[in-house]
Parts: sequence; C-alpha cells; structure tokens
Amino acid sequence: MGVSSGEGLASLEWVPGYAFRPYHGQADDGAMAAVRLGCAERDRIDARSVVEGLPTAAEIADASAKLDDPSRNQVLVEHNGGVVGYSTIRWWQERDGTRLYLHRGYLLPEHRGQGIGSAMLNWAESRVHRLVQQHGTAQTAVLGANAMASEQDATELLLDAGYRRVFSLVELELADLRQLPDGKPLPAGIRVGPIDPNSYRAAWKTVVDSYAGAAFTERWTFESFLATADPACWRAAWDGEHMAGVALCSIRRQDPNVGEVEELSVRKESRRLGLGRTLLLEGLRCLRDHGAQTARLYTGTANPYRSYDLYESVGFRRQNEHVRYRKPITV
Repeated sequence: MGVSSGEGLASLEWVPGYAFRPYHGQADDGAMAAVRLGCAERDRIDARSVVEGLPTAAEIADASAKLDDPSRNQVLVEHNGGVVGYSTIRWWQERDGTRLYLHRGYLLPEHRGQGIGSAMLNWAESRVHRLVQQHGTAQTAVLGANAMASEQDATELLLDAGYRRVFSLVELELADLRQLPDGKPLPAGIRVGPIDPNSYRAAWKTVVDSYAGAAFTERWTFESFLATADPACWRAAWDGEHMAGVALCSIRRQDPNVGEVEELSVRKESRRLGLGRTLLLEGLRCLRDHGAQTARLYTGTANPYRSYDLYESVGFRRQNEHVRYRKPITV
C-alpha cells in the first residue's frame, strides 16, 4: 500500500505492508522514541551521549517543534500500521556561506535490507531539492547526513549513495568528577571567575572568534547564544580587562547526573599559558558542586590546537565518533 497524504511522500507500494506518511505531532512522539530505542543495540548507541543519545518522547517533541514545518520535513515509515522508522530534515548556513541541508534517518534493524532505507534516503533528497528551489539556494546548497562510526548500516547506505565523509566529532567522558587533578598557578594579572550578564557578549565573541577559519561550522548568532544561556557553571579568564578565554559548562537537563562542557575557547594571543586547563577544571568543579557525577564533551578529530590532549590529561576518555557526510546537489 502507499500513502500520498502530504507533499512529496514517496510510495512504497513495491514493498508490501510499508508506507510513508507525514508526522502527525504529539501522537507520534512515543513511537519515534521507540524506534530510537529499538535501534540502540544494533547500532551500539550510547544512551548518555550529548551529541545523539536515546531521546524521550518529550525530547523528540521539542526537537520536532524546532523544525520548519515538521509535517513536511519529517516523514514516518509504517509497517502494517506500526511506526518502524522516520527521517528528518533541517538546514542552516555555515560561516563560509554554505547552506547545509541535513537529513537523518532511523529504521528498526529487522526492517533493513529490503530497500526501505534507500527509499527514506530518496525521500530526503527529493524533499531537499524542492526546498532548495523554494529557498533559491542552489548556488550554495549541499546535502548532509550524520552517522555514528558504529552505525554500519547507515554508513554503508550513505557511501553507496555517493556521500563522502568530511569531518567527525569525537565524544569523551570523564567518568568520575570526584577525581579531578589539581590546577596549576596562572600568570600574574590573570583572574578566573563566573560570567555575569554584562559579559555575555564578550563570552559569545570569544567562542565565535575561536572558530574563525574553521570549516563546516554553523553561524552562531548572539540571539541564539542568549536563547540557550545557562550560566551557572560558565567561567571566564580575564587578562586585565580583556576576556582571554571561556568554559561554558552546564548540567544536562535530560540527566542531572551528567554535566557537559559545551565550549572551551581561549583567544589565540592567550594560548600556551595554561588558561584552557584552568578554565576546564573550574567548570568541572562547578558541575560537581551542582550535582553532576560525570561529564561529557565533544571535539573535532582534526582540531589543530590538540585539545584532545588537554581533555585526556584531566581524565576524559573517548566514547564514540560522530561522522558528517556530504554530497553535492545537482539541480
């Protein structure tokens, strides 16, 4: 059977019992969460991941609400009336002007190997082509997709469809915040402390400037920074009146036992002074004082500043790798 309600939904008539349909809102969130849970063992999903773990129905509802027109940019796969998979599309502009259209699909393992994943991929690419035409972004648009290194089925599907790996993020965990090493003395004239609202713009600019020249990074506006601000465990280093670096840490709303180091940035002229390590430890101590037992963070595997060495030196250990793939859009 095939379902044609909703713009651009492909038919699965050639696979008996399967059909695509649009996202119907809250009624679908629990079924989508069940799909993610059903994929966990096969794909070796890390439930505590701060990049992509196992979302609850409420978290899926929040993510869907942030999509532009979720009923058209999110499609569900049904088999004999039950939801067995879904795909989502979102987009943003990167610092170099590239418009990235990112699609992400999930399909229960027992329904793989029958062409369903390929049909989901075809739906996403077709929908992106329509979006590019609507947005007038053909000159700057590219297709993007994510897959964890452990997701062998998704990785094979993307590579077979012409996608190529462009970068990856490695996620690390500090298993016990009670075991933090001691800090080291800072150079004279440098102080470390909390960030008050008067310094929010300086903190935002410190992070944004640290990504200058970095490829594949999303534009981050000050308004977006303020919208997610959670400053209780933010720490900054000042060299006189000049903000030299920041550590933006927060307690995970989904799991208050887990803290996250969202950003650790030190300005170029203030590097190699031990500021990164001091800021990191100050943020981690704050997370511990606020009830966190463990901490997570992620960083690019091609990071030129060897931040990976810093994180390992205070006890972080690698957990998983998240890979971004791209494919040109032919219009």
